[in-house]
Amino acid sequence: MANVKSAPLAAAEVVLAHTDIIVLGAGVVGTSVALHLAKRGMAVALIDRQGPGEGTSYGNAGIIEGNTVFPPAFPSKLVELLRIALKRSPIANYHVAYLPRIVPWLLAFRAASRPGPLLETAQLMRPLMARAVSEHEALAAEAGAERHFSRRGWLKLYRTEAAVAALTPELEIAARFGIANVLLDRDAALALEPALNGVFRHAVHWTGAVSIDNPLALTQAYAARFAELGGLMLTGDARTLHRAEPYWRVDTASGPIDARDVVIALGPWAADIVAPLGIKLPFAVKRGYHRHYRPHGNARLSRPVLDTENGYVLAPMEQGIRITTGVEFAARDARPTPVQFDRLLPAARELFPLGEPVEVKPWLGARPCFPDSRPVIGRAPRQRGLWLAYGHAHWGLTLGPVTGRLIAEMMTGTTPFCDPKPYGAERFMR
Repeated sequence: MANVKSAPLAAAEVVLAHTDIIVLGAGVVGTSVALHLAKRGMAVALIDRQGPGEGTSYGNAGIIEGNTVFPPAFPSKLVELLRIALKRSPIANYHVAYLPRIVPWLLAFRAASRPGPLLETAQLMRPLMARAVSEHEALAAEAGAERHFSRRGWLKLYRTEAAVAALTPELEIAARFGIANVLLDRDAALALEPALNGVFRHAVHWTGAVSIDNPLALTQAYAARFAELGGLMLTGDARTLHRAEPYWRVDTASGPIDARDVVIALGPWAADIVAPLGIKLPFAVKRGYHRHYRPHGNARLSRPVLDTENGYVLAPMEQGIRITTGVEFAARDARPTPVQFDRLLPAARELFPLGEPVEVKPWLGARPCFPDSRPVIGRAPRQRGLWLAYGHAHWGLTLGPVTGRLIAEMMTGTTPFCDPKPYGAERFMR
């Protein structure tokens, strides 16, 4: 077998290759995993059906949320639940036929959204969140991608006094964790973003967050750095993964490739691979949409802005002002139903002078989610040489590089920078 330890094989040369590690999935998580492994001297093949960053990683608000305290939670107010049930809320939509399939997951998500479990999640995720920005900055410096970074933080806007009052627990925990933020009145927020209209009462400026103006370009830069280090990038279908003792084998467009270790970093497609291997985890997807708009006149944003009560983000991107929607509960591959734009656009146009859309139709992606809002990072149960790195939900961009570092340390026998146990698959197998 050919060995690819020192230099990548040209795709046409690969007939049957043997490498140390195969990483399945070239989103920001998988690409970061592959890059971190290559930095530690491992021979790595990164395999996907698409180019790096062209799947779920393309569609997000571009925020590295190291400042985040709580994950998105199940709605606690009856009024909001009724609006969602009646399909009048911009925060969430659903396909009726899909609900019976996802009820168990929703009940587990609701249980994990109680105050006690939410606080536990915040504490357990803190080691990853605290390093999210610095790990991105380290990879971006190596990859020459720093131009995509903005260090102006982001704004969360609140239209009612009640919404601001409900912030107290989050701000208290943020203070305990040492997460920098500034509570602003309307005038102070408008001083930061003059193009906004004053339809809100207060804002919180999370000053430590970093935003990205092109998430696709960032992942592509990480992939290019991986290739510079000798990494092999191939086109292939992860569903061909099978045992060819003593290796794992994946068929690619250039021929099969073997490795003793495989990392599943396939986001919303991961369950397609692990379920046939007997790994049944409580996994679901939250679909989401985005679309770019031209601003009117000279209007501009210098940082992402979240309209909390309406569940959308306005984010300045190279392609225009990106609007991201709330979640949609539907089968991953079901037809697009971007009705949330109709619900949120009046509020968005009231807040910011949006012009015409850039694209003909919205982009649709699926967020990979576990009900406790923690990813699975570590060894797969009962499968020698199989590793898991997926389920990052709303934090895929944020946690890509820090996940890459953690799993690379685990796989190469280095002491991990934090205890990986809270992210293990075993937590679902009690």
